[in-house]
Amino acid sequence: MARVRFLLAALATVATFASPAYAAQISAVTSVNVVKPVSLSKLQDLDFGTLTYSSFTGTRTIVLSRAGVLTCGADIVCSGVPKQARFNVQGTNRLTVLFTYSGGTLSNGTDSIPFTPNGPANVVLTNSGAPGSDFDVGGSIVVSPTLIGGAYSGTLTVTADYQ
Repeated sequence: MARVRFLLAALATVATFASPAYAAQISAVTSVNVVKPVSLSKLQDLDFGTLTYSSFTGTRTIVLSRAGVLTCGADIVCSGVPKQARFNVQGTNRLTVLFTYSGGTLSNGTDSIPFTPNGPANVVLTNSGAPGSDFDVGGSIVVSPTLIGGAYSGTLTVTADYQ
């Protein structure tokens, strides 16, 4: 019995020293920032319409603004329904998306026309995912009187990435 009392007293002493009264505790806020990948979709192709001319010397620059306004060079008649390219970008709210553009040339298989795209440098997303943000791209072409008549086409490439 004395042994049992001694063991109980020893256990009570150990329990006293292991008491949580000497422990410390603190909390930390835990967070994560989830960034959705940037995605692009084409809503509308770029079209300069129809250019008609009889003769001129040198070259003429035709400009289609991002608002869809076509400015023809002297001695050239523009007709048809020109339209700027339109794209939609989606990603993560409040992040800035940077754009780069490449054009090159429009070709009819035999002849080519230099093409330079013009679009916004960036956009700050105002939402995550749909509906995203629409943006327009125009551009300019340089024509000469030696061009062969016909339909010319090329590719406008847009690249988007977070800043």
